[in-house]
Amino acid sequence: MGTKDPGRDDESHQGELSSLDPIQTDVDALRSVFDGAGEPTVGVEEELMTLDPETLDLAPVAAEVIAAAGLDGRVKSELPAAQLETVTQPCRTVGEAAGQLFEARRAVASAAAGVARIAAAGVHPFAEPLGTVSPERRRRPIVVEYGTIARLQLVFGLHVHVRVAGADRALAVYNALRSYLPELAALGANAPFVAGLDSGMASVRPKISELLPRQGVPPAFASWEEYSQAMAWGEAAGAFDHPRMWWWELRPHPGFGTLELRVFDQQTTVGESAAVAAVAQCLVGWLVERYDGGGSLAVHPTWRIEENRWSAARHGLRGTIADLDSGERRQARDRVRSLIEQLGPVAERLGCAEELGAAEAMTTAGGAELMREAAAGNPRAAVSWLADSFLADRGLRAAEAGKSG
Repeated sequence: MGTKDPGRDDESHQGELSSLDPIQTDVDALRSVFDGAGEPTVGVEEELMTLDPETLDLAPVAAEVIAAAGLDGRVKSELPAAQLETVTQPCRTVGEAAGQLFEARRAVASAAAGVARIAAAGVHPFAEPLGTVSPERRRRPIVVEYGTIARLQLVFGLHVHVRVAGADRALAVYNALRSYLPELAALGANAPFVAGLDSGMASVRPKISELLPRQGVPPAFASWEEYSQAMAWGEAAGAFDHPRMWWWELRPHPGFGTLELRVFDQQTTVGESAAVAAVAQCLVGWLVERYDGGGSLAVHPTWRIEENRWSAARHGLRGTIADLDSGERRQARDRVRSLIEQLGPVAERLGCAEELGAAEAMTTAGGAELMREAAAGNPRAAVSWLADSFLADRGLRAAEAGKSG
């Protein structure tokens, strides 16, 4: 980034975000996107680290790796210059998505040979907190507005898109899905280290992300009109002028007609990414079935969900999660296992029973626990383990399942 202070750029950033692909947010257009959403597909996005092959520190060479990978839009740059994102097409099953993810991992690992190693986790265990930002013009508005805070965003998430047909159905499921974000976060917690220290958290990523606005548990919306008004207010206030800056851990995606879950830390292997994606898809499917059957979908207060969110980030599966109605606390590990068991019949219908079974296995030892074990007190050893695990057999099995599906 040179010596220029990104927080002191005199050039106005207003309007630069408008260069992004336009997405309609008026009520009729929104309803049309979700009413025409079609089959309940699933898509997954992985945010991956580029590492110096010798030191294993973050290396700002993602653009070079992306250019060499040649995946025609299936691998993209992100805000940190040491981060790239691989994306799947909309898939019929999680196994199909896993096959695409593993193919992309193999391609970027091959493209990075001699330049970088690739690894996957929610936060790099020992990198300096301030990173290099991608020089792309489309990143400039964020750098101008947020300055050094933008350089602190060395976080890596796994995003899962689940298509939900029907505007009213999609909004009802979105509102109810908010309540389950802490369980999903506990299952996917994979970021215990930061800046060479054990943070004491199962996932420190959400706390780093909170330096930016619009993070954590999203607001509930009584109607698409209310959502549209929120977007209009954000633009009028100069807070944001594009739905892609609606950065909560769950959001309706008005471009794809999906509910996008952004709560998971990036997982170390494709097998683990597929497992948490299966839980996400099945949970959405289960809520859809309840809605279609006339069952009520609860909309809980945001602050109660946030109390559970803190426990999930701090303790992961080792903590407790409170019932959002009664306040009764239960072990997070047991609560997540019960949820996965409840989703079993939905997984059979969606063709992801194997991946859901892998998620159940993860409740025995989650990503944060495995990383601490591999590190044995040494965050540098953790990075070596992450890089060695990038194309591990756990991912290969998920990829083979995708091919057979």
